Amino acid sequence: MRVILLGPPGAGKGTQARKLAARWGVPQIATGDMLREAVAASTPLGRAAQRHMDAGELVPDDIMIGLVAERLAQPDAKKGFVLDGFPRTAAQAAALGRLLEAEGIALDRVVLFDVPEEELVTRLTGRRVCRGCGRNYHVRFSPPRVAGRCDACGGELYQRRDDEEGTVRRRLAVYARDTQPLVEHYRREGRLQTIPGTGSVDDVLAALVRATEGGQ
Repeated sequence: MRVILLGPPGAGKGTQARKLAARWGVPQIATGDMLREAVAASTPLGRAAQRHMDAGELVPDDIMIGLVAERLAQPDAKKGFVLDGFPRTAAQAAALGRLLEAEGIALDRVVLFDVPEEELVTRLTGRRVCRGCGRNYHVRFSPPRVAGRCDACGGELYQRRDDEEGTVRRRLAVYARDTQPLVEHYRREGRLQTIPGTGSVDDVLAALVRATEGGQ
């Protein structure tokens, strides 16, 4: 299976992509994780991307397309993949289409996660990360035992700049402007399935499995 998961920041794509990839035995290609690793390592790519991420902007297409092209060329992606966080623009979608066509590969499904905006803001602004070990928490959904401190290492918890409310709302506006048109693009191709991104993790996974495996 070759699947794209679409949806705004905070929709839960990453959680579900990991579960779906494990179910099928294919790689999860998460561009957000790839970018954060580059930022943490302070690579030239990471430093360039950081400026855009901190401002709540999309990372330029050329950077994203290069990352994904390299990843899709790796052997484990030949039997399938779950793309999480890519494409986000029409140019990225066109580039991905060319990459897949050159390899004689067709997409199976594109799944859109539907989540109300205020729910997204709550999810994103409540996230906290440990400065010591990088463990993730949420002030509402998965708080630490001691406020502001990591359960695992006792490190300080902080809010990433791209999770501050002002940045979050800019990220959502950018999504609506640049990514939402992809929904119509894939709907016209007859590949799009929409599922609710609210409810329990298991409920969303069940809906995702029905959307991707139905008719297979």
